[in-house]
Amino acid sequence: MLLCIDCGNTNTVFSVWDGTDFVATWRMETNHQRTADEYFLWLSGMMRVQEIAGEITEVIISSTVPRVVFNLRVLSNRYFNCRPLVVGKPECRLPVEPRVDPGTTVGPDRLVNTVAGYDRHGGDIVVVDFGTATTFDVVASDGAYIGGVIAPGVNLSLEALHASAAALPHVDVTMPEKAIGTNTVACIQSGVFWGYIGLVEGVVRQIRLERDRPMKVIATGGLAELFSQGFDLFDSVDYDLTMHGLRLLNDYNKDLPA
Repeated sequence: MLLCIDCGNTNTVFSVWDGTDFVATWRMETNHQRTADEYFLWLSGMMRVQEIAGEITEVIISSTVPRVVFNLRVLSNRYFNCRPLVVGKPECRLPVEPRVDPGTTVGPDRLVNTVAGYDRHGGDIVVVDFGTATTFDVVASDGAYIGGVIAPGVNLSLEALHASAAALPHVDVTMPEKAIGTNTVACIQSGVFWGYIGLVEGVVRQIRLERDRPMKVIATGGLAELFSQGFDLFDSVDYDLTMHGLRLLNDYNKDLPA
């Protein structure tokens, strides 16, 4: 079985692929101090609870936090007796190389989303990922990542507002009943929600102008559903896009000649 690991700035997601389906998905807080032994104890416990049969024989890792990769490599080597494939490293080949400025390092999560988005939705797409940062990944007609946009994530914006303005409380993001708030919490929720609706609309509009062609918009990430309700922002919401991309990259690299 294949273990796909997607390590973001806030959370790390583990999914098990049995060759046909993802049979389990778990999430934990990202912590660069967590050891390989701790990962294994937690994972083995989760596998027992969900009665996952079979052994992990392959591991692929995408991480936007470089400091966690070492212990995830140790986890793979020590407990699963395999060398993990790490997205963004030279040994992990891509079906189509990114077309960006020379010397630019593209985040592994963006590479994975590009591969998955192209496989499921074709080329000329924009993948909007609502994570710690809100990213827009532009995928060309041949499946190449050709650039994008990075904006502060929704929860990051809320935390910054709370931390920098002593009188403002921390609130959960939700769709407000109306734009004009009549109390502090409603005002903050309205500003964040409608602000991000406007952000997505404006960025996508500008990308379409620059590309001068139809561009489908695919949303993923934890808050994708919130911003898709009742609006025509996205052509599709794809919650497991990143895991699908990790599986595709693992298969692609296995099929390459040594």
